[in-house]
Amino acid sequence: QVQLVESGGGLVQSGESLTLSCVASGRAAKNYAMGWFRQSPGKERELVAGTPPNADRTSLADSVKGRFSITRDNALNTVYLQMNNLKTEDTAVYYCAAQYGVVLTRRPDYWGQGTQVTVSS
Repeated sequence: QVQLVESGGGLVQSGESLTLSCVASGRAAKNYAMGWFRQSPGKERELVAGTPPNADRTSLADSVKGRFSITRDNALNTVYLQMNNLKTEDTAVYYCAAQYGVVLTRRPDYWGQGTQVTVSS
């Protein structure tokens, strides 16, 4: 069992930055790929960013490339999503996710509770 707790959401203006954090606890959390999804009203949940257990690479959705980055600190069992130059279309609930193995797919094993990010114009 892996528990995920997100923090860092909030209300910002367009062009500003936010950093989301997700702390993983439980057995062998270090063996899980981790990342972030987001979902806004009326839309499907979107895979935004992912990183494997050893954090030797990252993947980002095209919609956030050049603005978002994902990092991972295995000593702290924490994954971060740095969001720069935020746009109104980034408004969504952001969910941390974990999946056993090296790849985070659209069907992770565990989800966090979600944190709201709202970007105003």
